Amino acid sequence: MALVIPSIHSSCNLNSAFLGDRSRICISDAPFSRVHFLRKPVECKESRIGKRPIEVPPNVTIALDGQDLKVKGPLGELSRTYPREVKVQRDESGFLKVSKAVETRRANQMHGLFRTLTDNMVVGVSKGFEKRLQLVGVGYRATLEGRDLVLNLGFSHPVRMAIPDGLQVMVEDNTRIAVIGYDKCAIGEFAAAVRKWRPPEPYKGKGIKYADEIVRRKDGKAGKKK
Repeated sequence: MALVIPSIHSSCNLNSAFLGDRSRICISDAPFSRVHFLRKPVECKESRIGKRPIEVPPNVTIALDGQDLKVKGPLGELSRTYPREVKVQRDESGFLKVSKAVETRRANQMHGLFRTLTDNMVVGVSKGFEKRLQLVGVGYRATLEGRDLVLNLGFSHPVRMAIPDGLQVMVEDNTRIAVIGYDKCAIGEFAAAVRKWRPPEPYKGKGIKYADEIVRRKDGKAGKKK
């Protein structure tokens, strides 16, 4: 739109233009040009963890079927279905390699994650994993009754937890618990469920904590100064 304003030397024409004199306004028929925005391409770097090959021991059997992977070893068998963003292959030397199927930000995020999950499967069925817990507190103790873990944590009744299939639980000195198995995810979930009953509190450190966990302590309320 082009607005034509008369010369300021003529006061009557100036007033008529600002008061809305349509004869002084002209509209151009020229089409407006569109503004184009350039998109910056997403730069997807290869994950340092994801590009590492996975060594397969001789006592582990690998079965690949499209996006499905089955791993079988002396301790058990695990399987996983991979999303379309990543793919898993086995090279001529016998190593497993997880790579990106597409160049997207989501694929870049999944690359290192699924490489770690695949390595945990191979290590789990061949060597296994272990997670240790420790009970801290007067009267806190743990015992095994068949396939149940019984915890005395200061409640009015003991806590009884069924041990999932594929996991083994060992109790030492009634205060140390070891969760053993070949599925690292299942071990972590069960250990977290045990800890959830009595997380360590920051003042005296009482509760259930991981063996390698560092509990940050807080100072209690100081007594009144005399």
